[in-house]
Amino acid sequence: MQRLGIINYFGAVTNFVGKTLTIAELEARKLHHDFSELLTRAVQPALWLLIFGEVLAQIRAIPTGNLPYIDFMAPGILAQSVLFIAIFYGIAIIWERDLGIVHKFLATPTPRSALVLGKALSAGERGLAQALIVYALALALGVGLRWDIVSLVGVVVVIILGSALFSTFSLIIACLVKTRERFMGIGQILTMPLFFASNAIYPLSIMPNWLRIVSQINPLTYEVDALRALMLVNGPTVYGVYFDVLFLLVATAINVAVAAKLYPRVVI
Repeated sequence: MQRLGIINYFGAVTNFVGKTLTIAELEARKLHHDFSELLTRAVQPALWLLIFGEVLAQIRAIPTGNLPYIDFMAPGILAQSVLFIAIFYGIAIIWERDLGIVHKFLATPTPRSALVLGKALSAGERGLAQALIVYALALALGVGLRWDIVSLVGVVVVIILGSALFSTFSLIIACLVKTRERFMGIGQILTMPLFFASNAIYPLSIMPNWLRIVSQINPLTYEVDALRALMLVNGPTVYGVYFDVLFLLVATAINVAVAAKLYPRVVI
């Protein structure tokens, strides 16, 4: 009896993983069929690194210790690129509702959590595409990057977690507001405060106390902190990579659970 229970448990897990990967693969096809999206997404990090980063690096207005400012900024711009893609990911759910696709998904026996997690993983693929762009720009600008396998795998994990976290947060918003106009308005309101209330382009040490407190509950702060330690040679970390990853993992799990609960409401 116990052996049968273990077999059933592993069967359920395998089934859940399979359905999650199927949803992720369906979402990934959209990206494969429109590579022009990647080119347009490359404009924003290029502008930040090539113009904003280079100017501030010349005037040395922001103290970053022994780390060149352009090096300090590169992980923050990568995290920003991931955020800007993921935070608007929920609008696809509203489009799918209008086209009747969500109704078809909900009519299947696929667990709601598998639907949400599959979409989160596909957002991770888009985030990794941004990472390739930012790495190429950083390399061209002479940023001191780490190339050991452990660091690269760590960067991949952090990007996937960050993409999943903000895409599921976006999905939650989409389930609550239900219209494209309201969703776009809320998304635009959230992106810049999340970005500027983090350590993406300046260290926590120069923030006023109130902003430092806000940054400590901002998930983007922990994503940037982990990326800075993993991407850069002698990259600094405030909280430690393990804590950063744990924070992102817990926050993502909470978002997936909430989004799975709300997902059917998108059709109501």
